[in-house]
Amino acid sequence: MSSTNTGSSAGSGSSAGASGSAGAGRSATTGGHAGGGAGTWAATLLPAFCAVAVYAWSAWSFGSASAPSTTVAVSVGGAAILVAAVAYYLLVDGVMGLWGALALVGALLLTVATADQWASRGAVADCVVVKVHEEKHVSVGEGGGERTVYRHTLRCPGGYPSALSENRRVAPDGGEVRVAYDPRRRVAPAVEGSSPPWGQAFLALVLLAAATAGARRFSRAGRREREARSGSSGRPPSTGSRTARGRR
Repeated sequence: MSSTNTGSSAGSGSSAGASGSAGAGRSATTGGHAGGGAGTWAATLLPAFCAVAVYAWSAWSFGSASAPSTTVAVSVGGAAILVAAVAYYLLVDGVMGLWGALALVGALLLTVATADQWASRGAVADCVVVKVHEEKHVSVGEGGGERTVYRHTLRCPGGYPSALSENRRVAPDGGEVRVAYDPRRRVAPAVEGSSPPWGQAFLALVLLAAATAGARRFSRAGRREREARSGSSGRPPSTGSRTARGRR
């Protein structure tokens, strides 16, 4: 009788220990999944958050009556773009961390350019085109390739604006052009009634979508979650993960 009771107690203790270990394992796995999910969403939402913040700062810097100086606006905007790129690189795993960070930087620079083009230019002047200079530029952030910029030297009432850069020749030498400009000189002058920069905005959205998709797919938190799930189920990590390559 005594040995039977002892055996029953031992069996019960073993079962309780196994159940406790399994419960602890499930709790740890659940906690890891929750933390991994939060990290994945942080990486996924980072590009959109940065784009909204940079656009808001640029629009305020270009158009507000209480806007900061050009030096402060450029310094803060440049620092924000740099921090966004570094944060993306730290949150996203592998080569995608580098390429996604570059895509994010390109998208944010295009966001600033779009805000500049959409900024209000409250004054208009009828100017004479003195000379048109054609310049070739290698475009990196706008899809690559060579881009031609036409720099128009102007003669305007009051002496400003004195130059106008466009991607086309807006008037021949000696011709007239109506130019919209900001009297506080915070944004570059533009031809009055020029079309909105839909091309820049579209390319910025494409780059943001690519950076977001890469962050969603290759976030470091997501990799840890997948490895934790593989370990809890007894399967080895996928062959494409950095951990699996290290073990082989």
